[in-house]
Amino acid sequence: MTNGAWPQHPTARGLAELDRLRQRPFPEGRERSPTGESGPGFHLTRLWTGPPAWDADPADEQGIREDGAAQLEALTAVLSLRWGEPEEVDLTGILERVAQGLPVRPPLDVLSAAADRLSVWQPGSRWVALGAGYGGPELPAQVLAATGEGRIGAADRPWTFRDPGRSPLR
Repeated sequence: MTNGAWPQHPTARGLAELDRLRQRPFPEGRERSPTGESGPGFHLTRLWTGPPAWDADPADEQGIREDGAAQLEALTAVLSLRWGEPEEVDLTGILERVAQGLPVRPPLDVLSAAADRLSVWQPGSRWVALGAGYGGPELPAQVLAATGEGRIGAADRPWTFRDPGRSPLR
């Protein structure tokens, strides 16, 4: 605790960052930062990143994945209270399109490499998505948030599914 203030809970920090992204104008060109990327019509950011696991023992690795899953579940629960249940979107088809060199709308191209599914809400004129991924010991576990203008159309999501019990980090 510093300056007499209580430390902000990770979920509150994630929500504040997501709210900031929803209000932020989109840049004219693609921009990258240490925590994310923005471009025409989208913003993408990491809300939580686990510690490196390349030298962790399996129990620590599992703990890191569980921490990420807990972060994702907490944020999803709060956003579901705000906007209702999300649409669950499987990104496997998008990743296959990227691998084949076919065009994919950003930030879905980047998200598909980091997460295998998204929870998507459509509050107003911008969509909001949360996803998480664990790429193995070389890549950290992370919780990602994205927002984009317009609506995610049927061409972007022919692979929608509902499997609320499946965590991408487990």
